[in-house]
Order: sequence, then C-alpha cells, then structure tokens
Amino acid sequence: MGAQKETLGFQAEVKQLLNLMIHSLYSNKEIFLRELISNASDACDRLRFEALNNAGLYGDDSDLKIRVSFDKDGRTLSISDNGIGLSREEAVEHLGTIAKSGTREFFAALTGDQARDAHLIGQFGVGFYSSYIVADKVTVLSRRAGLEANQAIRWESSGEGDFTIEVIERAQRGTEVTLHLREGEDEFLSNWKVREIIRKYSDHITLPIVMKKEEWNEEKKAQVVTDQDETVNQASALWTRPKSEISDEQYKEFYKHVAHDFEDPLAHVHARVEGKQEYTQLLYIPSRAPFDLFERTARHGIKLYVRRVFIMDDAEQLMPLYLRFVRGIVDSNDLPLNVSREILQQSRDMESIRGGCVKKVLGLLESLADSEEEADKEKYAKFWKEFGRVLKEGVGEDFTNKDRVAKLLRFASTHADTPDENVSLAAYVSRMKDGQEKIYYVTAETFTAARHSPHLEIFRKKGIEVLLLSDRVDEWVTGHLTEFDGKPLQSVAKGGLDLGKLEDVAEKEEAEKAADEYKELLGKIKTTLGDKVKDVRATHRLTDSPSCLVADQYDLGGNLQRILKAAGQQAPASKPILEINPKHPAVQRLKYEETRFDDWANLLLEQATLAEGGSLDDPAGFVKRINDLMLALSLGSGR
Repeated sequence: MGAQKETLGFQAEVKQLLNLMIHSLYSNKEIFLRELISNASDACDRLRFEALNNAGLYGDDSDLKIRVSFDKDGRTLSISDNGIGLSREEAVEHLGTIAKSGTREFFAALTGDQARDAHLIGQFGVGFYSSYIVADKVTVLSRRAGLEANQAIRWESSGEGDFTIEVIERAQRGTEVTLHLREGEDEFLSNWKVREIIRKYSDHITLPIVMKKEEWNEEKKAQVVTDQDETVNQASALWTRPKSEISDEQYKEFYKHVAHDFEDPLAHVHARVEGKQEYTQLLYIPSRAPFDLFERTARHGIKLYVRRVFIMDDAEQLMPLYLRFVRGIVDSNDLPLNVSREILQQSRDMESIRGGCVKKVLGLLESLADSEEEADKEKYAKFWKEFGRVLKEGVGEDFTNKDRVAKLLRFASTHADTPDENVSLAAYVSRMKDGQEKIYYVTAETFTAARHSPHLEIFRKKGIEVLLLSDRVDEWVTGHLTEFDGKPLQSVAKGGLDLGKLEDVAEKEEAEKAADEYKELLGKIKTTLGDKVKDVRATHRLTDSPSCLVADQYDLGGNLQRILKAAGQQAPASKPILEINPKHPAVQRLKYEETRFDDWANLLLEQATLAEGGSLDDPAGFVKRINDLMLALSLGSGR
C-alpha cells in the first residue's frame, strides 16, 4: 500500500496548454464538464472492448455508469466512472505529457487569438486539462481493471508546473476526477446548473449519467440530497433514434463528443442501411480542418460499434485517406464483437460498409455543391477552402468514385480574379468556346506565378479560359484525371501548342513561316545552350514574352520536377524545350548579334526558367550577364 509520493514535472507543452486552456476557453468554461464526461464514457467503452476477450475485467461490477456529484461545503465537483481506469504508468503518460503526433505542429499553429486557439485546443483532444478553467487543484483517483486494490493511484496537481503521484489502495475500479473549484465558481455546486449542463452537452452519452436525487424537505424548507440515484441523461445511443426525434442541437453536441471539437459541424448525414449488411452511419463534415490534416498517418475520425458496443476508435478501414477529415460513427449489426483491425482489413462486409460510407459522404458534398440555396453554397465554399486539397487526392485513390470526386473539384481560373473564386470543371466546360476541344490548365508553385505565366499569352488574346493550378496535389490530380465530360485535360506548358479549331489558317501559316525563317537562328541557340535544353523552337503561344519553357508531351513538367526534388525524391531526368517568340524585339535582335550571342541566348533560357518559378544553377552568372548587357546597351555597343 504505501508507496512514497513522487513529485514530477509536467512536459513543457502541458504547461503551455494549461495556460492556453485558462485564457482561451474561459468565456465558455462549462465545456469542462462535457470533456470530463466524454473521457469517462471513452473509459467505459474501452473496458467493454477489452472485456470481449477477458470478461473477468468486469469483476462483480458489470453495470457501467458515470456519476457526477458535488460537495458544497468542500467546494468540490467529482466525475467518476467504473471504466478501464489508469495504471501508474498510464497516469503519468496521459496526465503529465502529450504524446501525440503533430504536437509541434499544433503549438506552431497557435496564434494568441483566443477564438482560434480555442478551436485548435478542441481539435487536439486534450479535454482533461480544461478542468483547470474552473479548478485550482485537481485530484484523480484511479484503479485499472485487472489490477489489485492496492495498485490504485492518486494523482494531484494545481496545474502550475508539476504533479504528485502515489500508489494507494482503492476498492473501486475506474477513475474519479475531483475538481477543487476556484473562488467565484459556485454555480457548479448547484444541482440545477450541473444537470442543465449535462442535458445540454452530454444527453447523447450511451451510458447512464447518474446524480443523487434532490427532493424538497418541508421541515428544512429546502432541497436536500437523498440516497436515491437518478439518471440525468437519456442514456441511449443517439444514432439508434429516429431522425425525427433528434434535434439539430443534439446532432451538434454528439459531433462535439465524437470529434472532440468545440465548434459546430458544417454538415452531417444520418442513415440506416438495410439489406445484405445492416448498419447505421452518422457522419459529419467538420467546420475547420484539423492542424494535422496533411499528415496522412494521423488519426482518422470514425468510431466503430457493433450492435451498440464500442469496438475501436479511428477505424481507418471505414474511410479512405482522401476523406480522412470525416468524423462520426458506424454501428454494424453483422460484424463479430471480437473483430480486430487485421480481420477488418480482409472483411468483405467491411468493404461494403466502407463503400456505403464513401457514397454517403460524397452524396452529402454533392447536395451542398449543387444546391441553389445560398447557405449551402456558402457551406460548400467553406468546405472547399478547408478540405479541398485533401479531396483532390481522391481522383487518384478512388477509381470507383473518380468521376464523382472530379465533379466536386474546384480550381482557380483566368475566368476569376482571385484564388478564392473557384470554378468547377462542369462550369468550365459550359463556358468553352465553339470549337474548343480541350480543358486547358497551367501548373505553378503559386497562384500569382500561374496567373502571370507566359504560357497564357495566346489564350488571353483569344479569350480562352485556363485553369490556374497552384496546389502541390494538382500535379497528382492532372496525372490521374486525363479527361472530364469527354474533354481531355491539356497542360498549356506541355507539348506543342495545338488549339485545334480555335487556331485560324493564317496563324498556322505564319507559325510555319516563322519556323522556316528562324531555322538557322534556332539551331545556333540550340548549339550554344547544348545539353541544357532538349530542343529550341519558334512558337506563336507568346505575344509579349521573348521565350518560355515547355515540357515534351510525355516528360515531367518543370513544376512537378521541383516538387519531387523538394520532397527528396529522384525525378526522371528530362530537359525542357525552349520556345522563342519570333515577333519579340529581343529575338529579332539576336538574328544580327555576333559579339554577345552566347549571353543573349543564355538570357532567353534563364528568364524563361525564372518566369515559370524555377531556380537558376548560377544566379551570380545571371546577374553578371544582365549587368554586362545593360552596360553594353547603354554604351551603344550592344550589337
């Protein structure tokens, strides 16, 4: 029994988080109770799951519940459960450190803006620390299921930098969290107030949340606490109720429970599927992207239940990676209770459920995207801003739903003025010019670079819309989405320029004439540049710029090569084609240049490289070349 009490220091990140909790969430301080009840519910769910293979963990106490009580004289509020409990090692790990992937990114994302930081704290799922919004000391008593009574622990901290932990004797399995309330927090010692908070935030919890019943005592002329337990919440799985009986507010509160989010969801879908497989799905689209959205190994958001028995968190088999932002639950009537992650990977039932979940989510997004309602349009615009880059991954990952995903995609375009004004592929096709056979796009590192790309000059002149792709994932998208609605997608920076019926006969003849007229000059430039380029050719795609780089039809484009290089991946060797504008004065001058021909030829290549967002191998040489040519021109000896 009496192991010595130890004092240990909080992890540095915990200290920072505690400070943020108190200052960022104080305006909505009652959420601490929701978070602690949610943790207690999770602890009971975990006991149920472990007990599937070891029923002895229940002992003689299989009636799982959560108890909330308070002591007005002692000014304490307690939340207890008879769930899985904590061992000493687990208490130190879970209550003293944050052992989550993405911790560094989480703290880097904090801004000092209380509203935004409150949102991030919620996403990070560290609700236990919200206790310190209202408490100046927190005591945790816990015994893990399966351990002896003399292996229980007592953890205590005032939240200022360290905590104490000691081994004690405790007959009760599970965890009791006692909050020693700060001065001025007496409202949480009110039976009415606590019940109101439980009904508001935790009515959906499937376990009974019990409190001692209060009755009017005529003798004392006051409400007095009795020995009789009373269930405060509905204590039934919300997803099993008919949709007509669930309010919008209840849907929102259930989302906050399963997603550990402080904000309302953007949208949800609730459906019961019957037939070969029977299951219920309640799936949510969050309002904001989690800070670790682009960590493809980060946790998913779907909880799996079998006949209302919790089986596992973050069941990645239920949702593909490109929908990893979805939160919610799936409750199956067909899967075995002792199902494991390994069994799920090979289960045909699971494959069917996953397919059904994907269709429901895509259907929900389609209903927002295609709606004529302004509110739905705004919701989809918000969804796209938060999750669009991830949804784009589906074009290459989900062949079955590739066309549905493609219709949901949005891109910046020359039709709009800002990167926030996105267009769908269907809208692009509806605006295509008579005779236009292809969907044109350009990829670049930034929206500005894409918008000012020299490759767009002929398209602007002819009024042809071009998609401006500046997300890294766009290279992945165009590699897998080769056509839409029967129209091939064509990079304006790959292969020869072919405008098909949009190119008149006179332009074609002029281009052919220029190629013949400048044949000798093109050959001379090619010789000068040597193995820096694959070829040099005349083009009519430029109207203002002297030159640009294009990739051969089946070579990697310059932007993709830079992305792969930045990611530390080996890109297949390919050289660009230098195209020059015969009408540009700099190119026309080059026909007669003798003394500084090499400098001018290299300058055409270097400025084309910079214009598409590339970097130069020898920037100092480029600067010297510019300075020498400027000096020569100023002295009138540039020729």
